[in-house]
Amino acid sequence: MKENYRKEIISKTKRLVVKVGTGVITTKDGLLDMTQVASISRQAVGLRRRGYEVAVVSSGAVGAGMGELGMRKRPTTLPEIQAAAAVGQSKLIGAYDDCFKMEGYHAAQILLTREDLEGRHRYLNTCNTISALFGLKVIPVINENDTVSVEEISFSDNDALSVLVANLLRAELLVMLSSVDGLYRRPDKGVELIPLVEEITADIEGLASRSKTHLGMGGMESKLRAARIATNSGGAVVIANGRAPDVLIKIMEGEELGTLFIPVREKLTSRKRWIGFTLRPKGKIYVDDGAYDALSKRGKSLLASGIADVDGDFERGDVVSVFATGNNTEFARGLTNYSSAELMKIQGQSSTSIKRILGSKPYDEVVHRDNMVLI
Repeated sequence: MKENYRKEIISKTKRLVVKVGTGVITTKDGLLDMTQVASISRQAVGLRRRGYEVAVVSSGAVGAGMGELGMRKRPTTLPEIQAAAAVGQSKLIGAYDDCFKMEGYHAAQILLTREDLEGRHRYLNTCNTISALFGLKVIPVINENDTVSVEEISFSDNDALSVLVANLLRAELLVMLSSVDGLYRRPDKGVELIPLVEEITADIEGLASRSKTHLGMGGMESKLRAARIATNSGGAVVIANGRAPDVLIKIMEGEELGTLFIPVREKLTSRKRWIGFTLRPKGKIYVDDGAYDALSKRGKSLLASGIADVDGDFERGDVVSVFATGNNTEFARGLTNYSSAELMKIQGQSSTSIKRILGSKPYDEVVHRDNMVLI
């Protein structure tokens, strides 16, 4: 069965997101590697011609800007990073557009910040725009809007952005092209590529290297975080070497390249992906063993009676993380019907007591199961 995972996943894939790392499309001195840009572009168009809907999340703007400005080390201050991105983004999208035009297609530039995905209206509008582009002879090229992003609205790296885009589009597959062949196991003698990961356990996370290129931001650690989100949302992930010849074409033909991470559940709805993996939690709710069992095993809603503690300052409608008190592990996220101040008053109380304590009871549930995602 395991040998059929790839073919089964490919057969179900209609829409995929391709994340292109900085090391894949830039030279060692920081300039855009036009041979690589042309190769990725040709392969993306090739997949479109085979009927796949393809979106590209591409790093390289800061690196391209560094090359243009004669920088040899990645800037460390935010203004310098944003200046390099401002110069480099036009070079990056221009390079893609030139390469796509050679194949009869165009590049559509989409620059995002977290704010664009955290607001439900903007989230849906972004999805609709990209979906409309799939109906044209256009390849969407997506990047973070580095020139305006600050810590509060940034994605931290394009690995994080790529999985949020995959969730936005409900893509069946996320292909992360890097400068390594995939995830490696480190035996006593040499290294061994892991072709298949069925679940991202603590042991798998322990294999991640925290190293990153001098031009890029991501490493295997951030890729595993992205893979966990994708597989928990019902999508598959392949991490592969973006400089391998025709890597995208071969992956979609079922060849065993890179490391495949298989979904751990059926595809979540768009709304639940948004709740569970796009919105950032504003606080924490700790639940007792009974509530943990009801939520994680029986699909119940969270009631005030099961709450043991509350941490953070949040309002009604915010996303909160739900932790098991016994092992201090986050296992769910959801939209809260009560603020942190209100929950501190009603935690551990029955639903029938809420009106007496607060003066009103708008909801029986603190977090309704329809607004909750197990992670």
